Amino acid sequence: MKKLLLLVAIFATTLLSAQTGGYWVQEFKAKHHTENEISEAFDKVYKDVKMNMGGVSIQKITAGSQNGMTHRFLLFYMLGVEVMGKSAINADKWDAFLSKMDNYIEELGPTYSGRIINWQFGDTTNKLSHIWDIKVKDPVKFKAAHDVCLKELQNEFAGRFVGFGTYDIGRPNGANYWIEISGKDGEDHLKLYDKLEKSAGFAKYLQNRGEVIDVKDFELKDFKTRSNFSKE
Repeated sequence: MKKLLLLVAIFATTLLSAQTGGYWVQEFKAKHHTENEISEAFDKVYKDVKMNMGGVSIQKITAGSQNGMTHRFLLFYMLGVEVMGKSAINADKWDAFLSKMDNYIEELGPTYSGRIINWQFGDTTNKLSHIWDIKVKDPVKFKAAHDVCLKELQNEFAGRFVGFGTYDIGRPNGANYWIEISGKDGEDHLKLYDKLEKSAGFAKYLQNRGEVIDVKDFELKDFKTRSNFSKE
């Protein structure tokens, strides 16, 4: 487990070659009744770390989990920008964090990474995200339809985090793209979907995006986050 979590540090201090969003995810199954301890460990290691154009999160999988996974560790960043300096967390502090997480994690699940192609920031009170893993046949058509949909239905999507991206490494169940929409709770999501399905703009989006195959869907709730998008 320590070797895999060490990838968090490697990804966070690696400079890549393009100004595009990127992310890395590690799913895990937390032991029962350890969320408070995980929260405290996260705060202790990241409390004073200065983030740059990105951040780290622990997310709770609230619905649609596979293989009993309960949480995800997420690193998100801009390709070509260091999220945090190589010396942002000293070795002793990092080793202590990994040792603690060893005690709180029962099992590690799949890991995957990719790019964030399009992202609309929203209200941080919308903490419940619904994500669809999909197979997209024509990425150009898909992006064009997505951009038009966001513009035409901006009132429906106001205040929500909305975006999509790629699965480039470790594609779960063969999916090559994902779509994410945030909301306050499950009912808030259902109300949105009811509005969308009755709108001409959404019908046009479905028609123009090309062939898309649904792979699976799941829900996430932000558990702990440390981020900053003011470039330093």
